[in-house]
Order: sequence, then C-alpha cells, then structure tokens
Amino acid sequence: MAVIKLERKPLSLAERTYLPQIVGGLKITLKHLLKPTITMQYPEERPAIPAGYRGAPTLVKDPHGREKCVSCQLCEFVCPPRAIRITPGEIAHDSPNAHVEKAPQAFDIDMLRCIYCGLCQEVCPEEAIFLQNVYSTTGYTRDSMVNHKADLYQMGGTLPDEHFKWDKKKEAAEHGGSHHG
Repeated sequence: MAVIKLERKPLSLAERTYLPQIVGGLKITLKHLLKPTITMQYPEERPAIPAGYRGAPTLVKDPHGREKCVSCQLCEFVCPPRAIRITPGEIAHDSPNAHVEKAPQAFDIDMLRCIYCGLCQEVCPEEAIFLQNVYSTTGYTRDSMVNHKADLYQMGGTLPDEHFKWDKKKEAAEHGGSHHG
C-alpha cells in the first residue's frame, strides 16, 4: 500500500503569532460591546407572539359564564397523542341548562403529551376549546402538568359567543319545541 505524503506550506510570521485571529476576535467583542443590550428579562418581558401561534388548549365559557362544552368527546377522539380525557356527566333536570344533553364531569389535558396541533379547537362544534397564547407551562411533577377542568376554565376565561346557542335552544324549548319548515 502506497503512503501519500502531503506537503504543507510554511506559516507566515503573522500566522505564527496568531495576531490576525486575536484582532478578529477583539473586533467582534468591541462590536458587541457598543451595541445595545438584546437580553430579554423573562418573565417580566415577553417576546411578541406571532400571528397564528398555537398555544396551550383551554376551555372557555360564554359571555354569561356558562360552560360551552357539552362533552361530545370529539376533541378526545381526534387528539393524535391522546392527551385529552373527558368524563361525560349528566345535567340535573331542574337546572336552567337542562335542555343541553351533557356537560363534562371531568375534562383533563395532559400537557406533557399535547403536541399543540390545534385539532381539538378545529373539531369542537361548540367552540368550547381554544388554543390560548400560553407557552410557559411548567411543573415539578407529571401530575402537575395535567390541566383539570377548573384549571382549563381559569386559563381560558370567557370568549364572545357568536352563536348564542344556549339562548336559542332555551327560547325554542320555551316556545314548545323546535320549528320545522
């Protein structure tokens, strides 16, 4: 087997003293020293959230403070990592919202499994689940990273309801049922 020997050209005086490299490093350092600081003091200062950002999924209530979720479980079925768990519950017959079929007894989202895909928001027929601009979810244990129904409503708050479905259903029930025609 033949051994190939490569010839290296000898280093110049400047290259042997590393002066060009030292001067280049000092130029970069001086350039950054004269620039204004770009460090953000998180969490007091937060970056601007871009349009279309998909944050943490939360539950929302209508303007009257009523639950929008009727536990149809579509979001649970469509969730790719199976991060959503819903336990359907019944609504009492003497409740003002008795005309609604069901309400969630328990609604849990495991944020360690959630991939922020937004399918739950897209599939929800009642507009009860929304992706909020929450991006700093932290916890010390796995259990603390599961958002329960109360946590989800606290994070989601109230959003305007363009359909007013509760009021229409209530009016239809008061006027003797639905009108066909």
